[in-house]
Amino acid sequence: MWNEQDWRALAEHARRCRQRPIAALIAAEPERNAAFARRLGPLYCNFARQHVDAEALADMQQRLKDSGIQAQVRALFDGVRINRSEDRAVLHTALRSDLGSSPEARAAHAAAQAALETIDGLVIRLKVQGITDILSVGIGGSDLGPRLVLNALTEFGNGGFNVHFLSSADGMYLDRYMGALNPEKTAVLLVSKSFGTQETLINGAALKAWVGDSERVFAITANGKRAAAFDVPPHNILPIWDWVGGRFSVWSAVAFPVVLGLGKPVFREFLRGAASMDAHFLEAPIEDNLVHWQALMSVWNRNAMGYGTQGIIPYDERLELLPAHLQQVIMESLGKSVTIDGADCMQATSPVLMGASGNPSQHSFFQYLQQGIGTVPLDILGVVQSGHCQPTNHHFILANLLAQAESLANGQPSDDPQRRYPGNRPSTVMLLDELSPYALGMLLALYEHSVFVQSQIWGINAFDQWGVELGKNIATGLMPFVEGEQTDLSDIDPVTRELLGVMRRS
Repeated sequence: MWNEQDWRALAEHARRCRQRPIAALIAAEPERNAAFARRLGPLYCNFARQHVDAEALADMQQRLKDSGIQAQVRALFDGVRINRSEDRAVLHTALRSDLGSSPEARAAHAAAQAALETIDGLVIRLKVQGITDILSVGIGGSDLGPRLVLNALTEFGNGGFNVHFLSSADGMYLDRYMGALNPEKTAVLLVSKSFGTQETLINGAALKAWVGDSERVFAITANGKRAAAFDVPPHNILPIWDWVGGRFSVWSAVAFPVVLGLGKPVFREFLRGAASMDAHFLEAPIEDNLVHWQALMSVWNRNAMGYGTQGIIPYDERLELLPAHLQQVIMESLGKSVTIDGADCMQATSPVLMGASGNPSQHSFFQYLQQGIGTVPLDILGVVQSGHCQPTNHHFILANLLAQAESLANGQPSDDPQRRYPGNRPSTVMLLDELSPYALGMLLALYEHSVFVQSQIWGINAFDQWGVELGKNIATGLMPFVEGEQTDLSDIDPVTRELLGVMRRS
């Protein structure tokens, strides 16, 4: 955790850097265009248009080193119980790599491999049963990651099943699926770590009756007893573990829908890409470590420059779900106001994360990004080799990626204030050689590890999420009033009482 001296030094660097716009920093540091870039395999990141100079960057890297970050990273991989509020290890890295040196980490990796082997038998059984469609029911980390991976990598494999996702408890989508799919050829996957997620259980109860055969209902959960009580056959239950947070679970059996949709080889490559980022994070020096670069730029923008929003803009439609996935990974992890010891945070933590795919978003919110009051630093992502047969389309997308990053940084003067672009708006450009399973695994693991580094700088616990509980608990208590089973509203919050009255009169 950084101390007051660290934060004062950061503020001094910020005062100096603000005196020169980004374009001036680039002009003053001729080597910056290459020196502020790093490559790992198919992933290239260029940080040259961040509003930070070489002096500030070097000082932040040294302070990160002095804070003991290497030991903290090793503790993560070795399964030390760093999630102190829940007294849990954090071992999602063991789902994809065997880099932990402790018995706990090695046992976790062995358990993850065993679960993947179990999946092979389930795939064969589903094919024998004549199943054609899979309806994966989950929310949050039980939905966002697998949905993103399947959408991004459709062209790389075919597992033989049509996979559909249902996350919301909105009954309209439930009705649509039950109207469109054949229940005799559909298997239902209920994905919930606790098997207490109300959205999943409400949808699951309706779908279990709809398919009419518990042999076609599966559970991916850490609570096998609850799943069995829900009438899921024991041989249809795949494990996850308390040392895997939901938003970090796409590497586990939670990705069973990915295997069913794309096949096991694609999923294995996805894991291999993440494992390569794990090794890089663990072994590369801070000065050359992509994770540390990304994390330090995020802290710089949030705390030194005071930007409260961060944008994720992928210039590839296959990554259109990336901002939603990263919203959970980043904001659920870093949206804290107290340290791991319960003290008030010294600095602001998570930014508000926003974003959408690049070309369409140029016609929606880029007006704000270019000329609005306030600055939103961006991660702008592109894919060099398109994977499709439309070169003109792809060249147009890449040209727009380059143009937006350039215009945001450099701006354009004009005598007409309506046509003036202020510029000086930072971005990182991240390029994948191609959007392969390996490259996607690397990219997602990069953001996961960056979240961990930022949490260590701020001294917060990135692996609990108590903030999601209060509203859920209140909703449970309100259900009898919404359903009309309870009518005495005297003890209800006065505004909620008024709203319940409106609902009952409608």
